[in-house]
Amino acid sequence: MAENSESINELKTEIAGSRQRLSRELQGLRYELDFPAKFRRSFRKQTGSWISAAAAVGALIALAPMRKKKVYVDARSRRKGDKKLMQTGLAMAALKLVGNNLARPLVMEFVKNRFFYSGEPSRGRK
Repeated sequence: MAENSESINELKTEIAGSRQRLSRELQGLRYELDFPAKFRRSFRKQTGSWISAAAAVGALIALAPMRKKKVYVDARSRRKGDKKLMQTGLAMAALKLVGNNLARPLVMEFVKNRFFYSGEPSRGRK
């Protein structure tokens, strides 16, 4: 019986010790994973380095687009594109002319006869 109480007491002290070690380890882990606090401490200690690094990165970002990319255009393919554009424009103009001048009166007459009553006998009568 005495052995049981001693072993239980030993287990309790071992458990209490492991809990303390675990809490210390968790505190250390929190400290190591607190990146915002690390950045603040680093900035306080090495302000000049941080400012110069930020200025260098800003200069790289500002000067990077200054290099212009060369674009080569084939003059022959441009003429072909202009010719197709002109043909398309002419086709659109012709369709508009035909649509407004010829097709519009026909469509209007069809709609008028089909949907509006003109006083004539109904269509169902023969």
